[in-house]
Amino acid sequence: MGACVSSISSSKSGTSGGGGGGSSVLKRSSTAVKVVHVEGRVQELRQSVQAKSIVSQNPGHFLCSSESMSIGTCVPHVPDDEVLQPGQIYFLLPLSHSHKPLSLPDLCSLAIKASAGLRAVDLPTNSKLMLR
Repeated sequence: MGACVSSISSSKSGTSGGGGGGSSVLKRSSTAVKVVHVEGRVQELRQSVQAKSIVSQNPGHFLCSSESMSIGTCVPHVPDDEVLQPGQIYFLLPLSHSHKPLSLPDLCSLAIKASAGLRAVDLPTNSKLMLR
């Protein structure tokens, strides 16, 4: 995998404590499923949900797991009946991207959106109010 996803994956999977600065955004809420929308908005789900529930609310899109993305290959869809896993980051992408090999710039763009969206989700409520 490319360096962009590796940094997200390794930070997310390092939930055993310790660690520093920037990775705490990804570590903090490992009990929630996170869905990163193509515009960068992050949806946190704390209840068990199947992929088809998210996809049905977003016609023309599909879900993919951040851990299954690889440069130069088409992004695999999460099966509709699969239960999304807590602590996992999923991307909601347009169907038009489903048969196009993932490029390094595409992957980096998704990683940047995920990082910004996850940071915004992790901000304390007071900080969110000050940002508006």
